[in-house]
Amino acid sequence: MQKLKEAKLYRNELIPISGKLVERYNKCLIKLGFTKTKLTSFSIDAIGWSPEIAEEKNEPFYLNNGEANPHAIIITPLQKGLPVYCSFHSFDKELMKLVFKTHFKKIQNITRDSAICVDFDQSIDVFYEPLDVLKYKDVVINFHLIDDLEKAKKEQLLLIETFNRDFNFIDENLHEQLISSAKQYGDLRTRDLTLDPITFTTDSFYTEAFGGIYLLRNFISPILIFVEKEAYKEAINDTTHDVLMFHISQPELINQLKDHLIIECNLSEEAQTNRYNRIKNFIFSEYLKDSQHPIRDILSDKMLFKSYLNKIDLKSRKKVMSVELYLEKKSINNTIKIKDIVDEEFYVALHKPHSSLRPNHQDLIWHLLVNIAPKDVLFLYWYDKEQFFKLFKTFDDSTKDWIIETIKSGF
Repeated sequence: MQKLKEAKLYRNELIPISGKLVERYNKCLIKLGFTKTKLTSFSIDAIGWSPEIAEEKNEPFYLNNGEANPHAIIITPLQKGLPVYCSFHSFDKELMKLVFKTHFKKIQNITRDSAICVDFDQSIDVFYEPLDVLKYKDVVINFHLIDDLEKAKKEQLLLIETFNRDFNFIDENLHEQLISSAKQYGDLRTRDLTLDPITFTTDSFYTEAFGGIYLLRNFISPILIFVEKEAYKEAINDTTHDVLMFHISQPELINQLKDHLIIECNLSEEAQTNRYNRIKNFIFSEYLKDSQHPIRDILSDKMLFKSYLNKIDLKSRKKVMSVELYLEKKSINNTIKIKDIVDEEFYVALHKPHSSLRPNHQDLIWHLLVNIAPKDVLFLYWYDKEQFFKLFKTFDDSTKDWIIETIKSGF
């Protein structure tokens, strides 16, 4: 991953945590029911997730108490606006945006000397079976301060009230209690430490639960798309819910999504886009083994492209150029069918979210499409970074250089 780090494409927006903030972070971990980190410094994202702690604990979702109970940790207002690098749900970023939008000034105040544990409560204590994700509706965001700061404020106010009553101002024991409270917590009298719960209503979303499930709502009946086959096999035996269910690799999934106006593809239009060229180049790069020239030179130089295209076998050559071959034949014979000429994987990769979908739904469908056919390296990086990082590790250095250049140029 060094190449990505040098190009500032690998988790480059994390903020560093050290010193007193590490102590507060550990208090949050304990309050949430986890164990402390032994690290003395690390970095965090918007939800307080740290890649270093995830590696230390050998658990990417270490802020979850089971799949049904995700949490966040806020120890600095600088977390506002940061990315969420390891989302358990596709709406995690929106949750944190709502948190900071609603309570930012209070968060600034509280995190001067404390930290906040955030609990995302969707009224599901434990997942028992895959179709439990259908229960998701409202997520209530609750807040809990470390060191019981709210309780300490109440006690401090009570001490002050007692001090001001009758002749209690001469009570030396009361003096000591007030001084002790002030030393430990500071003056809490005017501090606003109340963070009211926030309700977030879910719509269509993706969750990492049960190996990965997409839940698409707002259709005649909900559509569930499973990443893991075992979860899919378990779910299809359920006869109590009126839902459509697919495994992500099922060929009929694409047709169903098109029939529901969730995705679309106009090949003649797509063939004119930068995205088409990226996908074609990536598919071509998969056949370029032991090339004498750098991959990026082959893919950017027309003469080299043609030279190496003629070096691969005919079947592979037809796959790389299948869209152009189809469009050429289609202009002569309207009866030609896409499936007879265009490579299926290539065709699937060229689909996009239907233009009628709302922006947040389009983002979710992009996430789905780049996982069905991970052939567009730029969109895979944009919409599913963790999956991109896993795939990136499998490429040779020459291909990595082309991918980095493609992402940095944005086309």
